Amino acid sequence: MSEPTIGSGPGRALVAVYGVFALAAGARAAVQIATRLQEAPLAYWLSAFAAAVYIVLTVALARGDRTLALVACGIELAGVLIVGTLSMVYPEAFPRATVWSGYGSGYLFIPFVLPVLGLYWLLRRR
Repeated sequence: MSEPTIGSGPGRALVAVYGVFALAAGARAAVQIATRLQEAPLAYWLSAFAAAVYIVLTVALARGDRTLALVACGIELAGVLIVGTLSMVYPEAFPRATVWSGYGSGYLFIPFVLPVLGLYWLLRRR
């Protein structure tokens, strides 16, 4: 019998949450970029980048691609920490919030917790 993949069991919950975040962040960024890009281009493009990372993570976890999922989780965690810190130290650079602003405070800090859980799951399943 084969070993369960990273996208099975509790990993399915991660796939689902990342899928929802990919849709939410992607739709929000698309509307913002299409209608108000001049207001906060950096923030809106960062949200689009976050959505792309969530899409990659959703697919990587669902397919069981551990290496890609680890890389994407690392990028996500770095993004949340860097953008979160910069948005607190230099709020004028972020006149509108991104998915990762304030460490994901606009999304109940889920963007901060998700990569930690993702990395834990991926490293635990080795």
